[in-house]
Amino acid sequence: MLQAVVKISLTVLMVAAVAEVSKRDIRAAALLASIPLTSVLALVWMHHDGQDPEALATFSRDLVWLIVPSCALFITFPLLIERGWSPLPAMGLGVASTVVCYLMALFVRSLEPFQ
Repeated sequence: MLQAVVKISLTVLMVAAVAEVSKRDIRAAALLASIPLTSVLALVWMHHDGQDPEALATFSRDLVWLIVPSCALFITFPLLIERGWSPLPAMGLGVASTVVCYLMALFVRSLEPFQ
């Protein structure tokens, strides 16, 4: 139980740090948010929980396939905002486009012969 509380607390602190930094410097907040802290923390926790090195390598390899589709949100959202959309609908369409791109990436990944 304590381990779960620590994991949740670290995650909350990361999000709060980005929000606080964004009040002073948007670019610094974007830089902080772009660092793959979540992925690094996930790898640390996986290792701590006893996952074997091959599972960590597979996680990292599969993560690469999902980085590009995640960019759909960060392309769609600002384009819609610049065209006068309200933030919530723009975010919704950005998330929807990301989900579609994730599904396409997972399909392409399933076709790869060297999984």
